[in-house]
Amino acid sequence: MAVTLQQIAELAGVSRGTVDRALHNRGRVNSEVALRIRKIADELGYVYHLDVHGNRGKNLKLGVVIPSIETATMQIVAKGARAAAEKLSAFGAEVIIREQEQMDGYRQLACIDELMRAGIHGLAISPTSDPEVCKKVDELENRGIPVIIFNGDLLESKRLCYVGMDNARGGRAAAGLMHLMLPDGGKVLPITAHLTQYAHKLRYTSFLEEMVKIAPNIELLPLQTCFNRDDFAYEITLHALERHPDLKGVYVAANGQHGVCEALRKEGLEGSIRIVAFDIHEQNIRDLQEDRISVILDQDAYTQGYQSAMLLYQYLAHGQKPPHEHMYTEIVIKTKYNL
Repeated sequence: MAVTLQQIAELAGVSRGTVDRALHNRGRVNSEVALRIRKIADELGYVYHLDVHGNRGKNLKLGVVIPSIETATMQIVAKGARAAAEKLSAFGAEVIIREQEQMDGYRQLACIDELMRAGIHGLAISPTSDPEVCKKVDELENRGIPVIIFNGDLLESKRLCYVGMDNARGGRAAAGLMHLMLPDGGKVLPITAHLTQYAHKLRYTSFLEEMVKIAPNIELLPLQTCFNRDDFAYEITLHALERHPDLKGVYVAANGQHGVCEALRKEGLEGSIRIVAFDIHEQNIRDLQEDRISVILDQDAYTQGYQSAMLLYQYLAHGQKPPHEHMYTEIVIKTKYNL
């Protein structure tokens, strides 16, 4: 017997309409609710009825380029993309996923060219801010190959839409949380991964701007980049502690969180210096539960991979444009008390 939307709705505790929107990307649904709905649907073996207008979805090829795959966050993005690929394969669509280490504009351009030779009809990518990558996105759009950007936007490009967290809001939210935890002020070390990745840079610049407004008694140390490496973040933190033994907080805008935690543990400061970081994954959960990280802002990485591929399919197979230019995922704030 086929699983119905109503059955899923009853198990998820939501309306049938909410289930329909979550499963078919027909409107905005809270990211946690949408993830719960999709998990229930998968467990019940729900069959997605996407190709309602005939066979236009057959033989479609979609490319997905996922950089920084060595990070736990982008592995979650990849998991979402693979789930979408499995769903869409039932309708004759092929999703070609390419995983790359680090953020490298040259390698991204080579990967896009490879996917073009493979005959893709649409592309989803988390790009560097390299101008040549932006030109390549525009070239694809001009050739009728739609491009969806996820995780970090490429505003100046002709991309179809963006899927991911509102990174400016994320940075401001992080500033507000740090301010609440340090009412008496103090020194805060900011660390990000790559300044060539729009999201990583924007989460810092918006954090800085908000801190200037709301927390004049907090001194931000010079920004450091760890290139997604915990060992680099570890050394950066030790060096900062050596120069600033009165350090009160660390803001990790993108990756390197565990390296920061290990440096504080080495110096016997575990739990005494406030850490605001991003992304829910296994290591961050452990560090949050054990009071190494104070608070985490999650960006729903799974939905970024899943929804990007699904939106491309719906656009190419059915002519259904994304409902919004910015398909923002929910910013979810987690402490050890609400995991």
